[in-house]
Amino acid sequence: MVFIADIPAHHCKLVSNSTENTTDLQVDFHQESSRVGPDMCSRYKVIGNSSEREGLGNDTEGCMDGWVYRTDMYTANIVSEWDLVCDNSWKVPLSTSIYFSGILMGSFTSGPLSDRFGRKPMFFGTIATMTVISLIQITSISWGMFCILNCLKGVSQMSNYIASLVLGAEILGQSSRVSFTLLGHSLFFGIGYACLAFSAYFIRGWRMLIVVSAIPGFLYIPMWWVIPESPRWLLQRGRVEEAELVIRNAAKLNRVSAPEVIFMDEDCYGLMQNNREEVQKTYTFVDLIRTTNMRNITILSIIIWASTSIVFYGLSFSTSNMSGNAYLNCFVSAAAEIVAYVATWLLINRAPRPTILSSTLLFCGVMLLIIKLIPEDMHTMSQVLAFLGKLGVSAAYAFLFLFSSELLPTVVRNMGLGVASTAAQIGSIISPYVIYIGVYNKILPYIIFGVISILAALLSILLPDTRHGKLPDHISQAKPIRSCCSLKEIATAQ
Repeated sequence: MVFIADIPAHHCKLVSNSTENTTDLQVDFHQESSRVGPDMCSRYKVIGNSSEREGLGNDTEGCMDGWVYRTDMYTANIVSEWDLVCDNSWKVPLSTSIYFSGILMGSFTSGPLSDRFGRKPMFFGTIATMTVISLIQITSISWGMFCILNCLKGVSQMSNYIASLVLGAEILGQSSRVSFTLLGHSLFFGIGYACLAFSAYFIRGWRMLIVVSAIPGFLYIPMWWVIPESPRWLLQRGRVEEAELVIRNAAKLNRVSAPEVIFMDEDCYGLMQNNREEVQKTYTFVDLIRTTNMRNITILSIIIWASTSIVFYGLSFSTSNMSGNAYLNCFVSAAAEIVAYVATWLLINRAPRPTILSSTLLFCGVMLLIIKLIPEDMHTMSQVLAFLGKLGVSAAYAFLFLFSSELLPTVVRNMGLGVASTAAQIGSIISPYVIYIGVYNKILPYIIFGVISILAALLSILLPDTRHGKLPDHISQAKPIRSCCSLKEIATAQ
């Protein structure tokens, strides 16, 4: 949406028989706009039957014949194709809001579907859905059709994101799981973001850009026979033989010998006997707050995810609104995320999980609050501080996926991540309104983001540490949050 819904420079067309409606870059577009009318939504009336600029009077009228758009940035996008300017300009932010609404629905529905039908079917099913919807979307004949398809694509995109995270977390071991989340998952998300800016620079039409973004979906078809189902999910469903087959195939692939008996009969019997009800039970969102430990983790996760999302998307929107080349701004924003993900990966095993999350959020908040102390004429310094804040919150946002997947038990992990992600998307919807405050006070949004980030940092200290621990399988295995007394004991021990 950064490129396909960006508003290009535009001005009113002259009367239909004019020969001077041109976007020739040899003519300064802004100078031409000032000659046609006083602003982008009105034009000077033609005197008599003249269609020449010399025949334009001082009286104005609306853009009765449409608009002329500057094409050096985009040959076409949804704004220029459906004239989403002036009286229809409200449709541009609504297009983005509808997409985020789809992501919100995907966050809410992906958990129960994945917990019920499996991680692998959900992962590949949403990839196929996104690819098909994207190819249909390029045939959109109206703004309404585009938005409906964009909403559905948002549902599939977030469902796929969460399913891929959970599938990788449950298949891999402790060290590999960390690398997958921060490098294989988040880092390549940032690389994909950078590739988007690179692709959009060479592909200036919105339809072809969507086609290019849909092509990678076909590359996943052979992966169906490579990526297995989560053995943890299979065990929770009582499908022990299938779980054993996954492990034996993994051992063969890694050229190691698997034990003749992976799951002892007594272990399987104990698992089925102690958790018979849980295996057969269909879990609901109520289970996320049923016990004290789960309730505390769920409430803290919702608050921290929403707070982090408000700051992350708020700073992202601020970056996209910076002056300069839109493609370069997008690339710099992606580079900031990549640096944050790599730095987090390097620090991940050197400190407790709550300390890392709290430190990155605190760093972000402090950097943003310092902007208040910078003189208004020092724009570069303010941008550097905002960039550093983006580094901190990007690291925290990526780390949250790993941390939350380790906190939540297997039986409700996908559902819990869906609820947390839902809170995050609500935060992403709120963030543009915080940015809008900048119209009246440019520093106030940064102060709000800084305060929110620091409050989230303080709350994250209460979360239990999951470093070097096993993933919990059942609700009874959820860890208690840390109290002030336990924090003092940890500080003393260190």
